[in-house]
Amino acid sequence: MDIRVLNYFLTVAREGSMTGASRLLHVSQPTLSKQIKDLEIELGKKLFIRTNHRIKLTDEGLLLKKRAEDIVDMFEKTKNEFMTLDDISGGDIYIGAAETDAFKFFARTAVDLRQQYPSMRYHLFSGNSFEVTERLDRGLDDFGIVVDPVDLSNYHYLSLPDKNTWGVVMRADSPLAEKDAITIDDLLDLPLIVSRQANQQKLSTDAFTQWFGNTFEKLNIVATYSLAFNSFIMVREGFGYALAFDGLVNSTLENGLVFRPLKPNIESGLYIIWKKHQVFSPSAEIFLEAIKEKLDTL
Repeated sequence: MDIRVLNYFLTVAREGSMTGASRLLHVSQPTLSKQIKDLEIELGKKLFIRTNHRIKLTDEGLLLKKRAEDIVDMFEKTKNEFMTLDDISGGDIYIGAAETDAFKFFARTAVDLRQQYPSMRYHLFSGNSFEVTERLDRGLDDFGIVVDPVDLSNYHYLSLPDKNTWGVVMRADSPLAEKDAITIDDLLDLPLIVSRQANQQKLSTDAFTQWFGNTFEKLNIVATYSLAFNSFIMVREGFGYALAFDGLVNSTLENGLVFRPLKPNIESGLYIIWKKHQVFSPSAEIFLEAIKEKLDTL
């Protein structure tokens, strides 16, 4: 098994046909079919179910697809790191982040470094804290921004000065928009859209446990989200009210929506994290030192 064959496999999986994949890969269809067949023989598993018009992944093929994507991503990341070892003007930095306005600290650091290191490139992944830490653990990203609650025992971290304030995103014409803050009684009869991570954890931070008490199970949760943008569209169209962090509505330019904080106020801590014993590329080292200096000045 080699990277070239894994790329062939992934292209076939995405295209759903040998013909389309061979066209994209600029290899003949018989050559591509033989490479896939050899891969199946090597692994001892059938990877595709073939029909007259389409092919689809078997369960074993789905597993290989997930593993192959990680392997190919890691290969490209490693190759890029070695290609730029002697060119300190550039390099690639991989960042995973939960949705938060605190990403501005990364953005401002990148702006500061751009003049001195014009060839430096940034690869961004957005996800919840669990997805961000998972990518760090797999070596796919250099840094992450995560939000409480999160286990930091396996990471070095920097605490950010900002806090995420929880509240409710609603249409500007909602009667609740006239209030300065939202109480627990206001939420009980509302159709609520909550983050999938928070729902799975039952909003189990100490702050939320104290705020909701025994009422979380009584909430009318009509939808969950991983990233907030699409949930705001659901709010805009009148489907419900989203529990989310402050700063996200303005940053996504969602028209006709407003944010109202919860009362009593609930805040979540924010951290920049990276793996313990992480071996950074030169560009990642430069970026880390720059962001440390920026935070020291605040």
